[in-house]
Parts: sequence; C-alpha cells; structure tokens
Amino acid sequence: MEIVKARTDKREYKRIVLPNALQVLLISDPDTDKCAASMNVSVGCFSDPDGLEGLAHFLEHMLFYASEKYPLEDSYSKYIIEHGGSTNAYTTSDHTNYHFDVNSDCFEDALDRFAQFFIKPLMSADATVREIKAVDSENQKNLLSDGWRINQLQKHLSEEGHPYHKFSTGNWDTLEVQPKEKGLDTRLELIKLYEENYSANLMNLVIYAKESLDKIQSLVEEKFQEIRNNDRSCFSFPGQPCSSEHLQILVRTVPIKQGHKLRIVWPITPGILHYKEGPCRYLGHLIGHEGEGSLFYVLKTLGWATDLSAGEVDGTTEFAFFTAVINLTDAGHEHMQDVVGLLFKYIHLLQQSGVCKWIFDELAAICETSFHYQDKTPPISYVVRIASNMQLYPQKDWLVGSSLPSNFSPSIIQTVLNQLSPDNVRIFWESKKFEGQTAMTEPWYKTAYSVEKITGSMIQEWMLFAPNEDLHLPAPNVFIPTDLSLKDAQEKVKFPVLLRKSSSSSLWYKPDTMFSTPKAYVKIDFNCPFASSSPETEVLTDIFARLLMDDLNDYAYYAQVAGLYYGISNTDSGFQVTVVGYNHKLRILLETVIEKISNFKVKPDRFSVIKEMVTKEYGNLKFQQPYQQAMYYCSLLLQDQTWPWMEQLEILPHLQAEDLAKFIPLMLSRAFLECYIAGNIERSEAESMILHIEDVFNEGPDPICQPLFPSQHLTSRVIKLERGINYLYPIEGLNPDDENSALVHYIQIHRDDFTWNVKLQLLALIAKQPAFHQLRSVEQLGYITVLMQRNDSGIRGLQFIIQSTVKGPGQIDLRVEAFLKMFETKLYGMTNDEFKSNVNALIDMKLEKHKNLREESAFFWREISDGTLKFDRRECEVAALKQLTQQDLIDFFDEHVKVGAPRKRTLSVRVYGKLHSCEYPSDKSQQLPPNAVQIEDIFSFRRSQPLYGSFKGGFGHMKL
Repeated sequence: MEIVKARTDKREYKRIVLPNALQVLLISDPDTDKCAASMNVSVGCFSDPDGLEGLAHFLEHMLFYASEKYPLEDSYSKYIIEHGGSTNAYTTSDHTNYHFDVNSDCFEDALDRFAQFFIKPLMSADATVREIKAVDSENQKNLLSDGWRINQLQKHLSEEGHPYHKFSTGNWDTLEVQPKEKGLDTRLELIKLYEENYSANLMNLVIYAKESLDKIQSLVEEKFQEIRNNDRSCFSFPGQPCSSEHLQILVRTVPIKQGHKLRIVWPITPGILHYKEGPCRYLGHLIGHEGEGSLFYVLKTLGWATDLSAGEVDGTTEFAFFTAVINLTDAGHEHMQDVVGLLFKYIHLLQQSGVCKWIFDELAAICETSFHYQDKTPPISYVVRIASNMQLYPQKDWLVGSSLPSNFSPSIIQTVLNQLSPDNVRIFWESKKFEGQTAMTEPWYKTAYSVEKITGSMIQEWMLFAPNEDLHLPAPNVFIPTDLSLKDAQEKVKFPVLLRKSSSSSLWYKPDTMFSTPKAYVKIDFNCPFASSSPETEVLTDIFARLLMDDLNDYAYYAQVAGLYYGISNTDSGFQVTVVGYNHKLRILLETVIEKISNFKVKPDRFSVIKEMVTKEYGNLKFQQPYQQAMYYCSLLLQDQTWPWMEQLEILPHLQAEDLAKFIPLMLSRAFLECYIAGNIERSEAESMILHIEDVFNEGPDPICQPLFPSQHLTSRVIKLERGINYLYPIEGLNPDDENSALVHYIQIHRDDFTWNVKLQLLALIAKQPAFHQLRSVEQLGYITVLMQRNDSGIRGLQFIIQSTVKGPGQIDLRVEAFLKMFETKLYGMTNDEFKSNVNALIDMKLEKHKNLREESAFFWREISDGTLKFDRRECEVAALKQLTQQDLIDFFDEHVKVGAPRKRTLSVRVYGKLHSCEYPSDKSQQLPPNAVQIEDIFSFRRSQPLYGSFKGGFGHMKL
C-alpha cells in the first residue's frame, strides 16, 4: 500500500513488521543532518492501577535511567547530548511516546541505547525513590497553573469508574505514601505495569536516517528484535466519561490569574472515526471564525470578548469533546447568559443554513495546499507526529493524519452539529469574582468550584433575550493562493544582501535558494526613539500594536486561514510588522497593514477593552513560575534602558484614549525602518515594496516620519559586571501561595567573538548533561534544572536555572558551586578522544542546515537586530573550533567559570517561595564574603555600572 506523501517530499518511506510484531516506518532522507527515532507505546495513564495514580507517567521517567546493557545511570541522555542531540518523552491517556535526535554519524550507537528501554531496563530501588521526587516536583510546578487546574476539574466532574476521571501526573503521595500504607512496593508495581503492557505488538516505531532504506532496515532488525511480544490487546474502555448528571451543568470556578473565561463543552462522536469527512474541522472553522458576521466578531463589537477558539479536544477513539473557549471582558462576564445565548444562536444558524458544500470545498483546498507545500520540520518532531499517527490511522494516512478532509458528507457533519445542543452541554465559567461563593474543592489541585443544573429551556430563554445581532456565514476567502509558482532566483546568494539604504530605511534581501516553496518572509522593524523613552511610552506602544491587530482582525483572519500570517508587536525600540506565508497575496496584506498604521484612528471603545486586557496581562505576571520571575529580574538587571512591568502597571489606570491619539503621531514623527525580505520574491519586487512604504511615510510636504538624527539611533546596551565580584539579588516570589523557589546563577563572560563563542559553546555542551545528572537525577533539587548559554544583544555567558521546593535559593546556589567543583575534575581528566568527539559534535550541530524559511529568517534577523551582522557566523565558528585545543578550553574554564577564579563575574538572582520565605530575611542580612555584593535596588545598580559597547553604532554598522 502506498503511503500518501506531499508532492514536494523527496524522502523515501517503507513499512516493515519485525517477527515480534513490532511495526516500523523507515524514512530515508539523504539531505538530513540529524537522525531521529520515536517509539509510540499504546499504553497511557488510563492503564494506571487504582490507587497508583501517575504510575504510567512515572514509568516513562524511569526508562531513561539505565538498562542491563548500559547500566551506568543517565548514560543514554549523556551519549545523546554529547553527540549534538536531544531526548524527551510524554504520556497521554492512551499512549506514551519516547523520542530522540542526534548527529547522523552517531545514530547507530544512540539507537542501541534507546532500544534497551523496551528490552531490559533497570529500575533500581535507589533510582525509583529519587525519581518519584522529580515527578512530585513536576506536579508542584503545575499546581498553580490554570490550564492544569481546569483540565483536572473537567475530569473530576465525570464518571468515577471511567479512566478519564483519574489524576494522571502522580505525586509523592500517590507514588510513595499511599502505596506504602497499603503494603504495596511502587517499584514492583512499576515492573508489573511494564512487563504486562510494554509488548512489541502495542508499539509503533519511526526511524528517520540518512542511509538507504535497506541499511536502516537491517539496523532496526538487529536492534529491536529482542523486544518481547506478549500479544497484549490494546487497552480499551468503552462507554462515555459523562453521564446525564455531568451534562447540563454550569460550573463556576475560581482561577489563579485575573480574567474571565467561558468553556462550553459537549461530548461528541470522536473525530478520528470520520477523519476524511472532518466534521469537527468544518464546525470549528465556522464557530471559531473571526471575520465579519461571525460569533467572535459580534461578541467583540459588543465589547464582551477578546478571544475565541473552537474545536475538538481530548479526543480518543472511544470519546471526545467539542469545546468553545471564550475570553471575556469585565462587561462580557456580566453578560454571560447573552454570550452563551449568542453561541447557541450561531449554532442554530448553522442548523438552518444546512451543511455548505462550498465551505467544505474551500477548507479542503486550503488543507490540500497546506499539506503539499508544508515546511520541512526538525526530524524529531516529524517522527513523533508520525509514530502517534500509526496507532490511529491506516498505513496510507500515516503522514496525512486528519489533515486532508476530502469526503463531503453532510450527514456526518450534521450528526456532530446535532450533538452541540443545550441538552448535552457542560459550561465552565472561570472568574476571580467567584471567590467565596463556591462550596466545593477539587481534590488534586484544590480548585474551588460550585455546580448548578441548567436546563435546555433556560438556554432557549438566554437565546431569546440575547441581543439581535447580524450573525451570518463567512464570505468566500479571497486570500487563497492560486499562483504557487517558484520565482527564478537570479542570485544564488548564501547570505542576505543590503539592497538599498536611505536615511529612512535599510533593506536586507535574501532570495530563497534552499527550500523551493512558494512562501516569503517580510519583517519591517520601526525604530522609533520616542516609543521606548519611558515606561509610559512603552505601554502606549504596546497598546498601539494590539489595537492595530484588533482593528485588522476581521479582514486579516481570512489570510490566516489561507496560510498567510501577520503579527504586529512592540519591541525595545518601537514596534515591528511581520508577514509570513504564501507569497502570492502577501503584498496585499502588507500594504493594508502599512495603510492602517499610517492613518490610524484610536476608537475609544476598543481602547478601553485593550487597556483592560493589558492591565490584566501585566497584573498576571506575578503568577509566573518562580524560575520565570528569576529570569525576568536577571534581564532587568543586565539590560540598560528597560522598564519594569510593575511601573507600567502603575501607569495603566491613568491612560486614556486621547493620550494614545496624541502619542502616535509623535512616535512616528522620527523613525528608521530596518527591513528584511526573504523567500520566493524577486529583487525588484522587494525594492518596490519598500519604496511603497517610504512613499506612505516619508513623502509629501508634511510627511508622517522624518529620518532620525544621527544622535537618535537606538542601541541595546548591556551592563558589564565587575571582575572577581559575585553579585546577589535576593527577592521574595511575587505569588505568596507558590511554594517553589528559584535561582538563576549567571556567569557573564564576553562580547561576541568567534573564538570565545566556541569555547563557551563547547563548555556548555560538555557540562549540560553532568549538570542535569547531578542536580536533578542525583540530588533531585527540582524538575526544572537547566544549564544553558545566555546571549543578551551579543554579550554572552552561562546560566543555571533551577526551581525547587526542596531547598531555598541560597542553598541551591551552594549546590551549583559544588557541582562546578566536581565538574572541574571531570574537565581536567578528559581524554583527548573525548575532547575531539565533543568538538566534532559541536561542528556537526553548527553545520546543520536550516529546515525552512522561518528558521533561516530568524537566524539572519537576529544578526541584523543585534547589529552583529555576522551572516557567515556558523562557518567562521566552525573554523575557530578546528583550531581549538583542549588546553584552550581548560584555560577558558579556569579564568571565567571555575569557582573562585579571580576574574570571574557572576550574578545570582534568588527568588524565595513560600516554603523558604523564612530564609529570606536571614540570607539577606548575613555577613557576605569579601568578593560578594548584594544588590538592593535594580536601578541604582544599573546606573552605577559600566556598559558594554553596542554592536549597533548608529550608521557606522551599515557601512558595506
């Protein structure tokens, strides 16, 4: 049977089945730089034994540790990370997916280690106890997250006997305390779950490699034949999670964050059963539409909603839900019954209009173009998607999944539409306003809620009283591309070229020479000195960017549906417009956006809605994870001329529509446009786009924009920490209920330079896995334990990011230092072969080709926006790596990273959570060692420090 593949796909595919019934898809891609594999096991948390919640998820964690063939703990991830790869896994209700990618020359060895997960894993008693702590820490991280909380509440309000009802993450209580009380040994239960369910006939494997199909096949046969086959049948649990008592309910619930949300949920026939007819895609497209006449358009016009999405969620083969999620404004919250009434009125309109063939055909055409002109994605994400599809679809549709609806069946769409009825509905209504009005608590996340019954006749009444608005179906989509031809790139250029430069703009141009897709990427960066001169102007610029998108939405939504995306966002130096997608009608969209910017009128009603939304968003930053707070403070300490959101939040209540109306012409009065155009666009076309933009903004007797004065060119500058000093910034977490503490331990090293960069990158590559192994696997400080590089506008360094409930930030800092001392020994004792192997791995990583236009554009745009303009960075860094000796690396470590190095510069940002708040005063007042400095105030600190030079030296950096 032929596997359906995209017209542009040159890869080869082959299905094989091993004697043990393991089904495998082999993919050969001679052009790939990375190889990847994904094993999908048809066992998930629905298979958790009663009273051992989270066991399947815990098993997923445990398989990473060690195997009989490779007994050294964490040696699997060590091998993969040291050879340029990455590894991960996840558990869902009905499957668990394990995957990795690695540089292609090390694939065979990596695959051998991976195969042992499914042949003979070792689950030592010691590792089991430690890893329960990692699962518990992962759960701790989710406890105050609204997404996790509402998801569990929906499960909680379902049949107790149905596996959907269960808690699936697991924690210390479910995996350690309760089993012990019942006389169960968690480790033995783990082994039992594994031996009973991890059977070859329930597994699907995808292998993505450079070699020929035959070569890959013999590799797979050799590595995976030993997986046992106990001929297990797939776990199935027929029956619906929701019985009549769980339908026709209105649930009020109190979220962690500010804001009001409605989730309207219906149990439906699973979409997978009719994936060629695509009923949920059709209905989601219409109910979630944002063009004129749509439900969202009406709710937005009334000032009641800021966001709406609709479609199938939580689908298995046995049951599924169709969900509409609506973010309400304060006014929308007061009109909840009207909002629900309007939703049901729109569903009634769909009933009356009948199923429209033209709408289905239009959707099918969009899906078909999207499939055949899809971007190449990283092999690791490609194999994960296909391995999951193999469990669900017949062979010919493994690559397609449900992305190509092609059979028009009004009756199937009608059946699902009929299920979206008032008699079948569950409404979840979230708002802080319900605090103190709820009688019940969900057991796992302690979410407060209350339930009341609503009848079909109540909803009929809401429909009757809802405002009489003009709801209608969308218009035919004018943005669907019909010209998908490829332009002939005259220049076979490898890097962007500066096509033109004037006092008002510069244009960098990079024709597509790599991807052969009918797509383009355009970025117009407005550098406006007035936009970021104070916290106030930055908020106004943010509101301006959002109001633009708000105003364009009902028009541009059609473009988005057709695969042409745009965004307008504020930046540190103004705002930028990005348009990316099929090039055929891109210019129409771009010119509409430019037109809108040039004669923007502030509508007071929309201003107040967006202001309310921004106020909530800024206010909700205090509910970020503690590690995110620590990273934020770190950036605020290092980046000069940046404004804290706390100050912006203070300004917001006082801002009025007229403030913005006055500000916009001032902001635009001085601007420099940095432009980047890439992809399937000819040189002359790129130039004429920019000429048009200059005509709009810079021409005429009274132009909107004047060029910048030489003194006004903006730069992002970074604080230079003092050598030999260890700076500390202790602060309490912003959410007093969050038990997690966090640390960012930053070591500042150098200003962008090829030789230095590769020393830092090599050190980070070598230290990454040992840091994870020691601080997470062995010491179990917390689920989030990362060592990574940091780059602020070309100023580079290393950072440890750790979130923990086990130790306070001061203690974690000591563990980081202890790790560095341990690592020192490892580095000094490294053999020459190990050093060479790491250098080669890093070279391979650098030579990895961009897979699509977005990825390439992001790389080149970073060079332009940082002002470094090193478009040939990879090639130069590879050359520098080839010159590097082991002694160079040790000298680099000794001077900049080693504990106690006299020239070392560090900054520790310590965020104290609820469990360690008592340590905060004592840590703060303790006697500091002579080389430590405690930062009391971020801004006094910033003002007192020298700065690194910027790479953006005004016009200087534009010289060719």
